[in-house]
Amino acid sequence: MRHFGNKLDEILADKQKEVEALLPQLDELKAQARERQDFRSLLTALGGGMRDHEIDEGYGIYPMSVIAEVKKASPSAGTISENFDPIKIAVEYEEIGADAISVLTDKKYFQGDLSYLSQIRENVSIPLLRKDFMIHEAQIYEAVVAGGDAILLIVAALEQDELVHLMDVAQECQLDVLVEVHNLEEMDRALETDAKIIGVNNRNLRTFEVALETTELLSQEVGSDCVLVSESGIKTVEDAAKVKMWGADAVLVGEALMRADDKLAMMEKLKVL
Repeated sequence: MRHFGNKLDEILADKQKEVEALLPQLDELKAQARERQDFRSLLTALGGGMRDHEIDEGYGIYPMSVIAEVKKASPSAGTISENFDPIKIAVEYEEIGADAISVLTDKKYFQGDLSYLSQIRENVSIPLLRKDFMIHEAQIYEAVVAGGDAILLIVAALEQDELVHLMDVAQECQLDVLVEVHNLEEMDRALETDAKIIGVNNRNLRTFEVALETTELLSQEVGSDCVLVSESGIKTVEDAAKVKMWGADAVLVGEALMRADDKLAMMEKLKVL
């Protein structure tokens, strides 16, 4: 039985209500599934999978992949963008060189919406990640129909059999999966699956404190056959350089890019680390 004694319990209870309302549409959603872009291959081509913990001098010779996040708000930061235009932001991200875009679709806690994903899909060509608290296969079919190419699965939010089942459904739908972990126990669980993309969230779910060193610790567990993404707390180019040195193949950057006065300048620096 999952029990965290923190905000995640509340979020998952609300998400369960959303899923129950969605279930009558499940058959229709399945019927509308279509072919996806290959999210993982793009990250691999740009540097993912080249990590080798035994050859320190190898760090820095490959480009950093950047997943730019369309994000209006979060429980920890509050409202990030007052004049929020998801399509405009996503188009700008593509124009300045983002390799993929993460779209927050959770309404209650992140002020996102599934419609943002479908609207963005109509306006950009690069791969899209649906970022939400995914607890049921119906949400995966929603992501497919809305135009997503990958989904986020949070290990802390799922029992192991649920995690494996949702990964299997995603594979059937030709979606890639970013499997998110926060600690060594969750990393062990992720590695028990056939996860090909693992995201290390540097934010503690219980305290909301951020420690980039989480990436340093957990990256040691990941082999070169898996793409490693560092998430949360990447506020500066120096932060990105640190996690790259520790073995990250890609960074997921939301708040820092959303707040940046010159997004192009920041993106260019991230890409050439």
